[in-house]
Amino acid sequence: MSPDYLVGLADGEGCFYINIRYGIKNRTKKPSVEHHFYIKLRGDNLPLLRKVKTAFGCGAIYLQTEKRENHSECYRFEINSRRDVQNTLIPFFDKHKLQSTKQSDYLLFREAATMVRKKEYLTLKGMRKFEKLKRKMNLGVRRVWKIRLLGGNAKER
Repeated sequence: MSPDYLVGLADGEGCFYINIRYGIKNRTKKPSVEHHFYIKLRGDNLPLLRKVKTAFGCGAIYLQTEKRENHSECYRFEINSRRDVQNTLIPFFDKHKLQSTKQSDYLLFREAATMVRKKEYLTLKGMRKFEKLKRKMNLGVRRVWKIRLLGGNAKER
């Protein structure tokens, strides 16, 4: 799979997302931060997502359960490991630029990942900066404002 195809797929169907998770009881635990890149496609495109996973050499494919009546079964290829984000995803998108407005989301995502690598988010000032980056991402699309508690996806495929 060519880098140009991967970039086009990410431009059209991909998402760069950062998240803050707090511990369960009254936020007594220190927050943790995450970064996610995913490509979500209909169930009949599962073979394509397997090729994407092979091309990146990392990540996982999950069944994305959908509760809305008019939506079909979907699968999501996701990279969220800090090591894979730093060593694979960021070098790829630094070398192969996105062509859509997702480039600006990627740059914010990369900045957040750098903060994570440097552990800057562990200070109050750093966490506020991380939250500010999160608010700037994915403008103009359906946004998830709620801070998610620990949980996860359906089992890996």
